[in-house]
Amino acid sequence: MWLLRSALRNPMSVVVLVIGVALCSILALLRMPIDIFPNLNLPVIYVAQPYGGMSPAQMEGYLVYYYEYHFLYITGIESVESKSIQNVGLLKLTFHPGTDMSQAMAQTVGYVDRARAFMPPGTVAPFIMRFDAGSVPVGYLVFSSTTKSVAEIQDLALNRVRPLFATLPGVSAPPPFGGAARTIVVSVDPDRLRAYRMAPEEVIQALNTGNTIVPAGNVRTGDLLRLAPINSVVTNIKDLQNLPIRTGAGPTVFLRDVGTIEDSSDIITGFAEVNGRRTVYIPVTKRADASTLSVVNEVKASLAQFQSVVPEDIKIDYEFDQSSYVRNSLLSVVKEGLLGAVLTGVMVLLFLRDWRSSLIVVATIPFALLTAVVALWGAGQTVNIMTLGGLALAVGILVDESTVVMENIHSHLGQGRGRAVAVLEASKEVQTPRLLAMLCILAVFVPSFFMTGVSHSLFVPLSLAVGFAMAASYLLSSTLVPVLSTWILREHAPEAEDAPSLLHRVRDRLGRILDRLTANRWLTISAYVLGSLLVIALLGPYLGREIFPRVSSGQLLLRFRAPIGTRVETTERLTLGVLHAIQEAAGAGNVSVTLSYVGAPPPNYPINTIYLWTSGQHEAVLRVALNPDADIRVDEFEERLRKLLPDKFPGCQFSFEAGDIVTQIMNFGAPTPVEINVGGPDLAADRAFAAKLRSEVNKITALRDLQYDEPLDYPSINIDVDRERAGQLGVTTAGVGRSFLAATSSSRFVTPNYWADPKSGVGYQVQVQVPQSDVTSIQDVEHIPVTQGGASHPLMGDVAQVGYGSVVGEYHRLNGQRMVTLTANVAGEDLGRISGELDSAIKRAGEIPRGVKVTIRGQIGPMKQTLTNLGIGLLLAVLVIYLLLAANFQSLRLAFVVLSTVPAVICGVLFVLFLTGTSLNIQSFMGAIMAIGVAVANAILLVTFAEEYRRQGNASTAAAIHGARTRMRPILMTSMAMIAGMVPMALGIGEGSQQTAPLGRAVIGGLLFATAATLLILPLVFSLVQQRAGVHSPSLDPDDPASAFARRTTSLPGETA
Repeated sequence: MWLLRSALRNPMSVVVLVIGVALCSILALLRMPIDIFPNLNLPVIYVAQPYGGMSPAQMEGYLVYYYEYHFLYITGIESVESKSIQNVGLLKLTFHPGTDMSQAMAQTVGYVDRARAFMPPGTVAPFIMRFDAGSVPVGYLVFSSTTKSVAEIQDLALNRVRPLFATLPGVSAPPPFGGAARTIVVSVDPDRLRAYRMAPEEVIQALNTGNTIVPAGNVRTGDLLRLAPINSVVTNIKDLQNLPIRTGAGPTVFLRDVGTIEDSSDIITGFAEVNGRRTVYIPVTKRADASTLSVVNEVKASLAQFQSVVPEDIKIDYEFDQSSYVRNSLLSVVKEGLLGAVLTGVMVLLFLRDWRSSLIVVATIPFALLTAVVALWGAGQTVNIMTLGGLALAVGILVDESTVVMENIHSHLGQGRGRAVAVLEASKEVQTPRLLAMLCILAVFVPSFFMTGVSHSLFVPLSLAVGFAMAASYLLSSTLVPVLSTWILREHAPEAEDAPSLLHRVRDRLGRILDRLTANRWLTISAYVLGSLLVIALLGPYLGREIFPRVSSGQLLLRFRAPIGTRVETTERLTLGVLHAIQEAAGAGNVSVTLSYVGAPPPNYPINTIYLWTSGQHEAVLRVALNPDADIRVDEFEERLRKLLPDKFPGCQFSFEAGDIVTQIMNFGAPTPVEINVGGPDLAADRAFAAKLRSEVNKITALRDLQYDEPLDYPSINIDVDRERAGQLGVTTAGVGRSFLAATSSSRFVTPNYWADPKSGVGYQVQVQVPQSDVTSIQDVEHIPVTQGGASHPLMGDVAQVGYGSVVGEYHRLNGQRMVTLTANVAGEDLGRISGELDSAIKRAGEIPRGVKVTIRGQIGPMKQTLTNLGIGLLLAVLVIYLLLAANFQSLRLAFVVLSTVPAVICGVLFVLFLTGTSLNIQSFMGAIMAIGVAVANAILLVTFAEEYRRQGNASTAAAIHGARTRMRPILMTSMAMIAGMVPMALGIGEGSQQTAPLGRAVIGGLLFATAATLLILPLVFSLVQQRAGVHSPSLDPDDPASAFARRTTSLPGETA
């Protein structure tokens, strides 16, 4: 009451305050980060451990195992998953929802240090990184040149551009992809080594003694303290040629006698390609709290600066810009909200038939939304699809507060009162019912604050957006609406409201229908209950289920696998053929740009495996962007390629992955929506059951791209050293291993050596290696010299058995247990049905061997958890509303009457989702919850009025009919206005609007059915429940005249009357 009085007494203060908030909202919009999703706070940490040359089995047993063992001590750990391939091991730590991730990161770093104490010498520190929505690239910096080599581009991108790029606000900068690290390569000739009876190990030792880092000393000369560095490291790399390798008896052998020195790069393990040409790129990633649009704009604005620090023959472009999708998606939501506001205003005008009243009602919408924006900024939220969706969702309901006030003002004006009096009295009358209706709508969002995991991160921003907007609407309807009404409304004669109208005829028609229905209310209510149960039972199981609506961004991501063990050069040739086939299938000019990575990221940059995982040089990941003007649906195009590519490239495997930023985030790091893990202590038993399971899963027609995720049979050359024979020839197993490593890989990780470029001050590694082209067969391996001087001059074949074989190419573990993983995509079906079919396939595969465990992962687990949380949230919302209503009405029965429309809401939601082919997901669930809140608010209006009329001594049936007829207009107005506001969203015609369309459809369906139930069914329930209710207040206070326990007027002895 004081708020209303203060507003009417200080009208200019109200206007100034509203304008001030609107100006603050401009500042808020400029400062708030803009992104596709809110900060999801995903409880995941990645650890990437390199060790060059280590085989998958060695990575697993000597490094990854010790991490797994120690990470299980971390507080809140849910699972430790690892992948081990040659050169690198990647561990994924998943924590329980609600875990303090700052503390988890600190503990992870601590246990990493402890685990490394158990690892082989030469183990470098791993990279440790949180995974969040910012870990998904929002674009790529692409470097191209027709004159520079990839190695030169890589060095310039790493040491000149990346330092500038990484310091931009909000940017997280991984190393470049595409080139190997610049390296000073000592290439030794195996024939010359054999001629000098020398092993690569001797060259490595000579390099380490002749080119070693020695700290500088100091010499005092007079008054000066001079630095005294020693040229222990060569300045000119050509000086390495003069290092003596063997001295003493016989001629001195120098490095130049057995090899050459070259300023080159480390051994190539992979290539990056843009439009089929080798190049280098840097993924543009951002911090979790940074704005996608701001980061992309900063990067684009800095392109000229990046270009200025590299030679003119290198061009830098920004490709695969995800900000355009984010921007267009958010603009679609804004446009839908604005169009919804216009349609809402038209609907209000149709009901009130007064442009001044409609103008006042509609004017409150933008001010309420802008106030909500300021509040969201204060709460630390961002502009994203959830907060904007919440504001768009609130547009329709925002008019409810103002509409109720305006309608009551019109009623008082119709009674002949002056404007000021009519405004004051009308606003006073509806202040409490409006507050209760608002609280009931807000109550449906309370459970979102108790959710956990991703559900909590997604729903809280939406709930806050709706809550702030509705609270602002209530305040505006209690302040600004009365002020504007007093200023601009016109007084009118009492008879003006009695003019015949369509609304009057509809109201009379409703009264006659209710008269007939009340005669058979038991039958009608029973039919309503049974019909609701039938609709829920029939449509509920039929609807598809998924976490988030599928979107089409015009981009596709294809993982291509050549036969296991294929060399990177051959994989590259096949990849170019695949890209050519894709461009042909798309049609001339329909492919905008392609970006590929062929092979495995080099061990120098292990953090790159977090952004792009490949299990070896036989794999390639192809990203293709279609032209926006191309009339191509991505899902249909993928189906065409699934039929085309296997025929053109026999023996190769293809698997499509999420190409858009939304699905990549919602996959939570999984490459495909379906993952089946078969794990246990015996890998052979795992493989055997996985093979049986694969044959059964392959029968599911909606699955695509079914394949093993790991290369289980990787071709190898097995070298079995005969230790006794080696000892007799004067060599050790360690010496044999080092010589073999230098001959087939390099000395980089075992015995690192360094050189600093005097021009730039950048340090590079020096490594010894035999050219890969010189070791291409078993015979070449057998002829590798392993001598360390002395009388004998053994070769590898003298001390070891060498033969072809196969090994496991990747070890995949979960909580210490090895796994075999099947991956698959889904086409033409929803995840909910696929989950059931997978359960059936597992049963058909037969009895699971002892110790073997089958786990379905990917999106299915998070989907089940999310939808379960939503279902529980829906039930809690209904319970909270029931308790709130019971407290307001002081009656459990009246609270039940109000909630009698909830089944109609659920039926309406299911029916419209079924009719439009929409799945049950996060958005449709939130729409259902919102529809329940609005339906309850409408029901409160009717029940409150009917109960007041009944307490005046009227029968419950007459009170119910009277309440329905009297409150029909505001109920219809509120429902129709919100439905009109949701129509643009439900149509989903803008880019990215498929994400919010289920929300609008759920609200429309729920309100259509709920409005009918409120006007036709709720009065019958009220008349039945309140048929024998008394007219006394539930108060127990004897001093309350309305209470059944009120004091009698005749006093007993000793009582005071």
